[in-house]
Amino acid sequence: MNEVKLAIMGGEGTGKSALTVRFLTKRFIGEYASNFESIYNKYLCLEGKQLNLEIYDPCSQSQKAKVSLTTELHWADGFVVVYDISDRSSFAFAKALIYRIREPQTSHCKRAVEPAVLLVGNKQDLCHVREVGCEEGQKLALDNRCQFCELSAAEQSLEVEVMFTRIVKDILTNFKLKEKRRPSGSKSVAKLINNVFGKRRKSV
Repeated sequence: MNEVKLAIMGGEGTGKSALTVRFLTKRFIGEYASNFESIYNKYLCLEGKQLNLEIYDPCSQSQKAKVSLTTELHWADGFVVVYDISDRSSFAFAKALIYRIREPQTSHCKRAVEPAVLLVGNKQDLCHVREVGCEEGQKLALDNRCQFCELSAAEQSLEVEVMFTRIVKDILTNFKLKEKRRPSGSKSVAKLINNVFGKRRKSV
């Protein structure tokens, strides 16, 4: 069974956990702050393959915090970067996250292919107080080789499911490219990081 590791990143209050739980349970939980990082497990059948999807949901991160992502860059196969369309500062934080993910690779984190990234403008139901235009999100995604969508975790269960399916398909495409470009490689670092992140696991 293929393992797919996905990290959900974004500023505080952007709805990362709401998107994750909406996908896992189809329920909307509203916004909440968490002081704990969690990894959720979900089994999927996609493109005829059985997948074990692990979704890393970090604890709430201040948008004033320094963007590091060193551990996440080693661990994750793909990233969902979330901002709130009614909060311009969250868009600036999402931009900083994407720049960090797309930085030239260092000797500590070399990849055969770039990680898959999906930029998500959440809270589309708050378009009457919009601060970030849809075209701005599209341009940021295009300039940094990312997928893009706008949606509402509060109102759009199907769109959230489609969004997660898109990023997982991108990751599977990257797996195929890796097989072609790198016939062999060590997984010891990934296993080490996985053990570190295995503090709180939740099966759905």
